Amino acid sequence: MSEKVCDHHDTARRNRVRRCAAALLTFVFIVLLVVLLVWAILRPKKPRFTLQDATIFNLNISAANVISATVQVTVLSRNPNARIGVYYDRLSAYATYRSQQISYSTAIPAVYQGHKDVNVWSPFLYGVDVPVAPYNGAALAQDRADGAVSLLVKMNGRVRWKVGSFISGRYHLHVVCAAYIPVGNSKNSGIVVGNSVKYQLSQRCSVNV
Repeated sequence: MSEKVCDHHDTARRNRVRRCAAALLTFVFIVLLVVLLVWAILRPKKPRFTLQDATIFNLNISAANVISATVQVTVLSRNPNARIGVYYDRLSAYATYRSQQISYSTAIPAVYQGHKDVNVWSPFLYGVDVPVAPYNGAALAQDRADGAVSLLVKMNGRVRWKVGSFISGRYHLHVVCAAYIPVGNSKNSGIVVGNSVKYQLSQRCSVNV
């Protein structure tokens, strides 16, 4: 008799565990479904980036394969979403020339970007005696003599989306801004500021999240 009672208690306990597990799974499913529906309805759009200008302090070849650069860029970021905020985490910027990095990575402070908000960053990108392939040193010298240099300003980081009180996980952010800078013989097209020259660009950037 006692064994039957124990079996009955074990069965009842297992049934309660199954019911609790089923209720928990149902609750999690409903929450995820609601989040996905809200996400689909709001249709989040990627932030939009624009390279506003570039100020050249130094862009020289000190040897056949050594480049030194000091450039300040102004980058504008706009959140096009009316109901979604963006957290920018661990954002950094650097410059490349012909697929080779010519500046160190410059950290940009983390920031929250609200609905339809705009943020403007002006980081300094600098590199001292950065080694590059010899043909890139020669190419930069030729570009300067021709009057224009094409650089890429790149930004990497992590972003999180905020919908109401819900905050998503982190997503990789990759921004690439093409900077066609009329230097050298075209120096008069820029604005001389002290020992630097500022060039207006207003160039849209590509964004991948």
